[in-house]
Amino acid sequence: MAKAVTFDRIGGPEVLQYGNAEVGQPGPGQVRLRHVAVGLNYADTYFRNGTYPIPLPNGMGVEAAGIVEEVGPDVSNVAVGDRVTYTGFINTLGAYSTERLIPAAPLIKLPDAIPFETAAGMTMRGLTSAYLMRRIHDFKTGETILLHAAAGGVGLIVSQWAKLLGLNVIGTVSTEEKAAVARAHGCDHTINYSHEDIAKRVRELTGGQGVDVVIDSVGKNTFIASLDSLRRRGLMVCVGTASGTIDGFNPNLLAQKGSLYLTRPALADYIADPAEKAELAEEIFGHIAAGRIQIEINQRYALQDAVQAHRDLEARKTIGSSIFVI
Repeated sequence: MAKAVTFDRIGGPEVLQYGNAEVGQPGPGQVRLRHVAVGLNYADTYFRNGTYPIPLPNGMGVEAAGIVEEVGPDVSNVAVGDRVTYTGFINTLGAYSTERLIPAAPLIKLPDAIPFETAAGMTMRGLTSAYLMRRIHDFKTGETILLHAAAGGVGLIVSQWAKLLGLNVIGTVSTEEKAAVARAHGCDHTINYSHEDIAKRVRELTGGQGVDVVIDSVGKNTFIASLDSLRRRGLMVCVGTASGTIDGFNPNLLAQKGSLYLTRPALADYIADPAEKAELAEEIFGHIAAGRIQIEINQRYALQDAVQAHRDLEARKTIGSSIFVI
């Protein structure tokens, strides 16, 4: 029988429940998908703790890779036997499962060169990295970025991609182990925020100028340091809030700190157009297949260990990508 992780109230990792799941026949526009690997993303914790409000009870997880087992009426983009991957938002909730029904529209055909585990560890992170590198800013060779959580799943992809574009990368990390990993994947310099002043160190590394772009997935704890690390008219990209949401922000602060720009993008808005989604997917898949970008999967869990997986994720014990192996 199929298994799934669900939750019926918001809270800590303990609200996650592993059990049997009924999987029926696909209806119009749906497929029945057998998962091989499932992605574990920090965004999952936002659904669980109520940062992203959703109807309850509900399934957990928005990313997985597997094989199409059955297609319903009016499905033309995939066929039985296709290898596929997906990521999304509310429309793909329920990924923490061995098999499921899912709308066919979010599915992306998986190139033969990309293993299922790699896909589960990089579809969300890879598409996020793709829009950060190709849509947010017109990067030019020689520009410098400050990348928070540089040893995380997105961080490792972005740093490698940044080097392909000829950028200088300063990455922040919490441990020396993570610093070594970040440097091995493209960071020119690392800052250990547990004992170093981020903005002060950035100014030292940039001759007092500051960086062109900050990519900040941490949020509350790094927001001011990120603004203080930017050059005049630099761009702050707030792409996540792992340490908490940023409250009480006055836009005048941007003027006071150098006429800065600020954006808070969401992946959903960069993959809403099927053509743009396909273009971004093709680019990241191409880099991975050619070996230009490596996907580091350093944590593998069984589905029944979802509670522990969320605890590890929130305790910042993970490096690179994490997946559930079915």
